[in-house]
Amino acid sequence: MSVSSSSMCGGDAGMRSIVWFRRDLRVEDNPALAAAARAGGEVVPAYVWSPEEEGPYFPGRVSRWWINQSLKHLDASLRRLGAGKLVTRRSPDAVVALLQLVRDTGATHVYFNHLYDPISLVRDHRLKEMLTAEGIVVQSFNADLLYEPWEVVDEEGQPFTMFEPFWNRCLSMPYDPPAPLLPPKKINSGDLSMCPSDDLIFEDESERGSNALLARAWSPGWQNADKALTAFLNGPLIDYSVNRKKADSASTSLLSPHLHFGELSVRKVFHLVRMKQLVWSNEGNQDAEESCTLFLHSIGLREYSRYLSFNHPCSHERPLLAHLRFFPWMINECYFKIWRQGRTGYPLVDAGMRELWATGWLHDRIRVVVSSFFVKVLQLPWRWGMKYFWDTLLDADLESDALGWQYITGSLPDGRELDRIDNPQREAASRATMNNGTEEGLGDSSEVPPIDFPQELQMEVDRQAPDNTLMTARRLGDQMVPTMTSSLNRAETEVSADLGNGEDSRAEVPSDAHFEPPVEMEEVVRNTEGNAARINGVHRDIIQQPQHHRRDVLAPSVSEASSSWTGREGGVVPVWSPPAASGHSETFAADEADISSRSYLDRHPQSHRMMNWSQLSQSL
Repeated sequence: MSVSSSSMCGGDAGMRSIVWFRRDLRVEDNPALAAAARAGGEVVPAYVWSPEEEGPYFPGRVSRWWINQSLKHLDASLRRLGAGKLVTRRSPDAVVALLQLVRDTGATHVYFNHLYDPISLVRDHRLKEMLTAEGIVVQSFNADLLYEPWEVVDEEGQPFTMFEPFWNRCLSMPYDPPAPLLPPKKINSGDLSMCPSDDLIFEDESERGSNALLARAWSPGWQNADKALTAFLNGPLIDYSVNRKKADSASTSLLSPHLHFGELSVRKVFHLVRMKQLVWSNEGNQDAEESCTLFLHSIGLREYSRYLSFNHPCSHERPLLAHLRFFPWMINECYFKIWRQGRTGYPLVDAGMRELWATGWLHDRIRVVVSSFFVKVLQLPWRWGMKYFWDTLLDADLESDALGWQYITGSLPDGRELDRIDNPQREAASRATMNNGTEEGLGDSSEVPPIDFPQELQMEVDRQAPDNTLMTARRLGDQMVPTMTSSLNRAETEVSADLGNGEDSRAEVPSDAHFEPPVEMEEVVRNTEGNAARINGVHRDIIQQPQHHRRDVLAPSVSEASSSWTGREGGVVPVWSPPAASGHSETFAADEADISSRSYLDRHPQSHRMMNWSQLSQSL
């Protein structure tokens, strides 16, 4: 393409640059904006709204509200620096929109900052190829990390697979992260009056009422982010080591939404916290120094999430540990709905989920509790929970969410073991968190009995060879972690599910698979009198429920990697024990779950294949 000396946007002959804003909505410490300003000529700030490119990760309601407010704040800041306006475009393809903007403006240079999720990596590579072919100079910069992912490697030049060695390496790098850049003194964008901008719609009428409540608690925009950082450094940071796990007050930084949308530079946070740490170290304040260390540790986890996403692009879709890629998750949309609505009967879990829906925010400790309950008690696929967090959190971040859910699931080399669970009955629930859950008119979760074992079960045992007959619950041999099942009394018709008439989605065992032969299993079930009955034989069970039993029930099963069960306040609390070293499990293979098109999960089919994962290697 030959770049003309004049353009549709009315210009001037000479150099014109486009700065493409994405998740870097700030003018301070923005390397792309600074480079364009230093290069001279006219600078055209641009933002392209193309959520269709994100596929299933279309931004949720609260995220879209934040983007809308942050863009208004950025536009005002750019105008104060001399830019005519922030040019906005709406397109299903950001690359095509940028290419058209280049032609409209007669730009010769395009600047933008890096992103590290797999979708952005592919898009950025395509953009560079297309613009370079058109004769446009393209430059990209690091504005989101302390160090680029390819800079942090082990002694053999390979990427790290565990957090602690990675973070120790970052802290011991021979050079410090670059110091944050000051905002440009002036930006000249020329005459943009003839350059059209599209009206971006981030909310519909049904969302405005809920979004109006968000403005009471949050103030998007890079200047507000800077104020929030200053308030944290001069306040909660000094006691962060003591208060960070308290969910009843603003004991954390609350900076994650600002960091995600790029309103706040992580390099600025890092340097300011290190300066505070040095001051307190010189004063001999060891507790405050430890607070800085722990907060920087959380910054390191954010770094590590992008590091993993760059080196393992499929980390948001499948576990990094190979033996957990075939874990037999429960395909139960009813449980998923109960968890989302905060109707599990466990007050802390329910309060957290209601707070999430009402405010778009969850304390870090509560996130651990609700996600652990989701994965290890309900045993639902972790990708479902991660997607729901993406839809509802203000600071929804694909890389960080994938890291957090994989850590809870135990599918990282240094993640939690899959059979380790935070008991929600024993977690201290704060009064403020509880109130947030009950103020939304959903009632008190204490009205709902906790997920518990049904008291009446009849088990039919078939001693013939197992086949893929319809089942309402998972079989004992499919897992090593015991299943905690549900017997919720549900008044709402929307939660009702016909668990007795579902079709089994499991495929036949592949003929080329080689597994250990099944061994005789031992089961513990409750009979109608509540006593334990032991049945030996080849495992195949079908749960039959009385017709008058109006409960959503799944049968309990306890495997050799089992737990004992202890009554607590009318419920059942799992007491975990490690799996037997010689335990074997019956092997199955499952196809993708077929979920109704009316369901939340219709757009997000999951693949669930089952194998004898307990016999596979524990390493990558």
